[in-house]
Amino acid sequence: MGLTIKKKLFITFGILLTIFIIMGIFSTVVLKEINDKSTEIDVNWLPSANHAHSINTLISDFRIHEFRHILSSNIKEKDQLENEMKEIKKDIQKNLLSYQNSLNGDYDRQLFRTVKKEWEGYQEINNKIMSISKQFKSEQAMQIMEGESEEAFDRCSSILEELVNFNQENSTQASLEGDELYAGSNYALTLMVIICLVVGGGNAIWLLRDIVGKLSKLTTAMRGVSQHKDKTSLPRLTVTSKDELGEISRVFNSMAATLEQHARQEKDYTKKIQDQHWLKSNLAEITGLFQGMQNVKKLGQQLISKISSQVGASYGVFYVIEEQGKNQQFVNMGTYASMDIDDAAASFRLGEGLVGQCALEKKIININGVPQNYINITSGLGSANPRNIILVPVEFEGEVLAVIELASLTDFSPMHQELLEQIRWNIGTALNRIQRHMEIEKLLAESQTLTEELQTQSEELQRQQEELRTTNEQLNEQYRESEKKTDELEEAKSALEEKASQLAISSQYKTEFLSNMSHELRTPLNSLMILARMLMENKEGNLTAKQVEYAETILSSGHELLNLINDILDLAKIEAGKLQVKPDQVQLFELKATMERQFAPLARRKGIEFKVQLDNGVTENIYTDENRLKQILKNLLSNAVKFTDQGYVHFLIQRADNSNDPSVIAFSVIDTGIGIAPDRQETIFEAFQQVDGTTSRKYGGTGLGLSICRELSNLLGGYVEVESKEGEGSRFTLYLSPYEIEPESLQHTVKKEVAVTIDTVMQKEVEPEEPIHLEETVEDATNDDEVLIGSKVLVVDDDMRNVFAITASLEQQQIEVLFAENGREGIEVLRDNPDIDLVLMDIMMPEMDGYEAMDAIRQMPDFAKLPIIALTAKAMKGDRKKCLEAGATDYISKPLDIDQLLSLMRVWLYRQVN
Repeated sequence: MGLTIKKKLFITFGILLTIFIIMGIFSTVVLKEINDKSTEIDVNWLPSANHAHSINTLISDFRIHEFRHILSSNIKEKDQLENEMKEIKKDIQKNLLSYQNSLNGDYDRQLFRTVKKEWEGYQEINNKIMSISKQFKSEQAMQIMEGESEEAFDRCSSILEELVNFNQENSTQASLEGDELYAGSNYALTLMVIICLVVGGGNAIWLLRDIVGKLSKLTTAMRGVSQHKDKTSLPRLTVTSKDELGEISRVFNSMAATLEQHARQEKDYTKKIQDQHWLKSNLAEITGLFQGMQNVKKLGQQLISKISSQVGASYGVFYVIEEQGKNQQFVNMGTYASMDIDDAAASFRLGEGLVGQCALEKKIININGVPQNYINITSGLGSANPRNIILVPVEFEGEVLAVIELASLTDFSPMHQELLEQIRWNIGTALNRIQRHMEIEKLLAESQTLTEELQTQSEELQRQQEELRTTNEQLNEQYRESEKKTDELEEAKSALEEKASQLAISSQYKTEFLSNMSHELRTPLNSLMILARMLMENKEGNLTAKQVEYAETILSSGHELLNLINDILDLAKIEAGKLQVKPDQVQLFELKATMERQFAPLARRKGIEFKVQLDNGVTENIYTDENRLKQILKNLLSNAVKFTDQGYVHFLIQRADNSNDPSVIAFSVIDTGIGIAPDRQETIFEAFQQVDGTTSRKYGGTGLGLSICRELSNLLGGYVEVESKEGEGSRFTLYLSPYEIEPESLQHTVKKEVAVTIDTVMQKEVEPEEPIHLEETVEDATNDDEVLIGSKVLVVDDDMRNVFAITASLEQQQIEVLFAENGREGIEVLRDNPDIDLVLMDIMMPEMDGYEAMDAIRQMPDFAKLPIIALTAKAMKGDRKKCLEAGATDYISKPLDIDQLLSLMRVWLYRQVN
């Protein structure tokens, strides 16, 4: 062929250019595939492995909470654990959703569906365990935990570990495929270069006859290119002519530049792939250490040794967080190349030193230019100071679990730092798993200990059962002998049943007696106190001061008699075990002020010193029944003032010195009164016993106060002590705990041993004297006398003394009063006077009592909403409820407080008008 050099070279370089294009396309495709493999590892497999590992860890944490819930005996702690378990379930669901978004392949989807199914099955078992555990059936719940629950947990954990292994294996496989692509691309590129050289050499031989002389220089240069080691710096030809050889030289130089650029790109990609391969392989090696590791100390030692060798560190320490009392400290769990135990500190608190600061900031600390004598890195040949120190926090879910400290004679490379940055999260996950596993092991050990104890008790019960069986055989023999006495016992039983029937009737009579006596005592007392108060007020001014004083004495005596009735009924409630306490927070400062305000005037009138003291070391609040506490203290202070004619009475609130519990509070009442003889210091706490039991009765009283104090103190969970010397004074001390006691303790009642005959009257509760309307009283209504003036009121009472007293009081308020002596007569008066505004109805009356009368009035449409205030002298529980059910609008007990009655009438008359 008559081809010119230009054409020959065109054909030759056309072929070479094609090969280069193929090389470029091949390199681009290979690099893209390598990048895809790297992205697959970073985006798919490693996150999926982390999600699966997190789910496994959360399920382990969930199981720990199950164990704690079963073993807990505190309902509040169980509720808190259930809330935490709900949060764990949410986290598991988030990780499951995240894993589902990155599913890859049918096998991955199959494993994921199995995990979800096993997790749902485990939750169903958990719901059954929680239901049983809430009923405090710990043994039954533990059997399920160790049976089907543990099997479900093992299946779930096994599948999750398989998921982790599956993703890790795929990650490793993708990494190996990237390495194979890299090796294959090197081989293909080398082959293409060889092809280029072959083509070029053939072309040279082909053109040798024509251009040997001219191209010898070019041939030498091109041969040198193939032998040049540094592909990034190829030789160039000097262009000396503008002919085809010159064009060849220019094309050669251009080709050399292209090859240099490609070689540089290839070198950069190779370096990047090698770095990524090094990073992933080292991560995989360190992650492999976690498999089967169950001990933090062993893990710390192996980790610090492995990491130090991988990053070229010459010294290293691994610190792990531990609870020490109420403080958290990072404790040395492993060292690398440490010469002496003093080289590495044993522990650091949060924020203490660089280790503590690294944990506090949750950031990597990198220190260059380490000063002399900071630490020596020693070998057999000598020692030297490190050049670079790095501290890495190990985190799990935002919490620092450990700190890694490394020192090196050279600077840590960026790849070393990248490795430390990535591995700290994996270490945190593994460390958390191991710590949770150790907690589970600890709980299991405790559970096994309890099981062994129960087994021992079961064996003991079996032994006792054998003894009982032997005893039962002996009893059978005795039973045969006892059959002879059966007839006699039957006769005795009949006699006892007859006696019990008589006692029940007697008990019923006692109940009615106490109820009727309360009525009969309060009814005359009612009229006496009303009339005495009217005389004492002396509104008409026609009584002398002495007569007013007499009226005051009568009223005071009436109040004392009322208090006596209430004390007897109070004591009846306590002894029957029916008095309940209502605890709440009580401020001791206000209690101190109340006692001082109430008893200081009494002490001044007697001319004795009265002092109240609250120690600084005493808690501000105490959890108890405020009303019962005040009742005890008032009784003690009243006695102290009553029995002290000269000297002082002191009330102290302080910590108890003689108690094993330093929180116990002592309420002490100290006086310089008559004192108590040693042989009387126990009997004074019995009902109707007095310190002054002589016939002179200088001090008076019923002898019920201290008896009530002792029983109330028992109800409050405390007790009363007395220290006294006759003629010198006494010290009564009430000891109480300031803290909340258990609910069953609040229902504690004082029950005494009594005879077979149970006095059912003692089982009645005394009603409070405050009318039920008081919380609803409107201030404008209760202070408005205009609603009273001109109103018409019907008083229904069979006792003319009460009618006279009430009528006199109401007429002073310009109220028109009508009266009737029984319920039937009251209804007739009401029919004759339909303009009556309000009815005051007594309960116990002849012919028709108050209950029947109120019920009949409510049946009359015109009086369905007429205000009816029930007046009763009974004080037993149920009276108020019975009155309201019968039709009463409101309720007030005798003896009546006229101001209270008028206030009550203002409320209902005000409502009637408006």
